[in-house]
Parts: sequence; structure tokens; C-alpha cells
Amino acid sequence: MKKAIPLLLAMLLAACGGQPPKPVEEPAPRGAVPNNKAETASAVPPAPTFPKSGGYYQDDGPLDTIPVDLAAIPNAQPRDEPLHRFANRPYSVLGRDYVPLTTRAPFRQQGVASWYGRKFHGQNTSSGEPYDMFGMTAAHPTLPIPSYVRVTRPDTGQSVVVRVNDRGPFLHQRVIDLSYTAAWKLGFVANGSTTVIVESVFPGGDAPSAPIQLASADNPPTVLRDIEEKGGHYLQLGAFGSRENAESLREKLARTLGNLGERLLIRSAGNLHRLQLGPWADVAEARRVAEQLRLAFELPSVLVK
Repeated sequence: MKKAIPLLLAMLLAACGGQPPKPVEEPAPRGAVPNNKAETASAVPPAPTFPKSGGYYQDDGPLDTIPVDLAAIPNAQPRDEPLHRFANRPYSVLGRDYVPLTTRAPFRQQGVASWYGRKFHGQNTSSGEPYDMFGMTAAHPTLPIPSYVRVTRPDTGQSVVVRVNDRGPFLHQRVIDLSYTAAWKLGFVANGSTTVIVESVFPGGDAPSAPIQLASADNPPTVLRDIEEKGGHYLQLGAFGSRENAESLREKLARTLGNLGERLLIRSAGNLHRLQLGPWADVAEARRVAEQLRLAFELPSVLVK
């Protein structure tokens, strides 16, 4: 039964949210669907020379040989597409809850952009599409999947149009992760990140401008504020867009955890349903129980203060 818990959690999470991003160091891989009818980006920089260890993340980076003409790859062309059935559901990553937008509306945001390359090339994105580092795509925590945005460097005026088809980034207050080609066209591949303005674009032209959202450590963009529970500390075991899935996991864990299962409860806020265990008045006791769950049942949890 102990070994069955991780499989059970994985199956239920998959059922409630399609392919949400994996709660790992940085976001899930991202993908690309370029369109040859799009206009090319302006002011394309020369191909950079890469150091053995540069601004890109860990062992990610460009390929040793670039098999395509990056300058000839066009911007993504906005077109009418139905929203993805699963990729726009609420989800939780690294202890933080996200609620994606479910309608396309004017959106404008300023913050830090980063990029991903060969480490994720060919892997599935949150939309199920394979990531193509040579396409013009991006990952965003909450913009609708799919949707289109113009990404501009305010210091140089360079801009590209990309198609959002994945979730991320989730660390360092970054607001968007771009494909390798999009980052190359903006001239920050060697540095790894840069400040950008992200603006929604629509088929047939731009929508009315929206007030700009500034990302900061105190104001992470488009993220639900963490809940401060009253009367104790709780261990969060999952966050679901479906109350039914949260109830199903609660019933199964209640049978597995014995007396401890009596402390299981579901807290709902809008379309997000959190399965939690508690409360404990002492934070040290809550952490001790969390470690026991991890060791005995391979059951991860997040402390909710």
C-alpha cells in the first residue's frame, strides 16, 4: 500500500488537470507551432558565441550546431483557436497556486524573461505539443493556452510575437519563458534573461491596451495569494480544479492513514480545492508529521502557515 500512494497521486493529478507543469526546479518544457505566413522579427542580432558555461540554466543551452537559419524563422501568426481542454485549469507548483485565465482579454506585463533550449527539445509541453526550440513559442503561468503575445525589450525596442502553449516559469519572479529562437531574436541568449514587456495580441490586430503589471518579489504576477490558515498549521497534499478529484483522494488517504486520516479536510476557494491535513498548533510538530509521511508513504506535502 505504501508503494501505491505515489502512483495514486499521479493518476489523480493527471485526471484533474491534463498535463500541468511538473513541480521541479524550473518550468515544464515548452513547445512550438511556427507559421510561415507571419512577418519576421526586426533588428535581428548576429548569431552569438557561447561560452562553455553561460547564462542558461544548468546543462541547458543551444545545440553545438544550429541546423536552421534563425533569422528566417517568422513570428507566430495570431489565429483563432479553441482553448485547451485541460491546460487552463487551476494548478499548484512549488507550494503556490495558479489560476489560468479562461478568456482572452487585453493583458500587459513587465518583468524578466528567460529561455530554454536543448534540454527540453522534443519533450511535451503543457498543451501536449512537443517543444521545438526553433519555433516561436513561450510558457506563461496563467495566460490562456493557446494565446499570442508580443514580447518587447524596452532597452532596445526589439520585439517578437510568440504563441503561448506551456506553463512556467515558477522561480525568481520571471514572467515568461521563451523558445531559444525567440530569445535569440531578442538578443539575450548568451545572458540567459532580460527585462521585457509582454502584451497580448489577437487575430486581425491588437486589442485595446491594458494597464501594465509589474512583477516583483512582493507582487508575483497573476498568482493567487497564499492562504494564511487560522488556528494552526496544515500540510497541503494537493490542489485540484475538481472538487470530485479532491474528495476521491481524501477518501483513499483516509483508509491508508488510519487515525491520522481523521485530520484530512478540503478547503475550497472558487474553482480551486485544496486537500490538507491538520491542524497542528506547533509548526515543529507539523514538520515532523510531514517527514513521517514522506518516509513512510512517500507522500509529499507543503506546509501551509
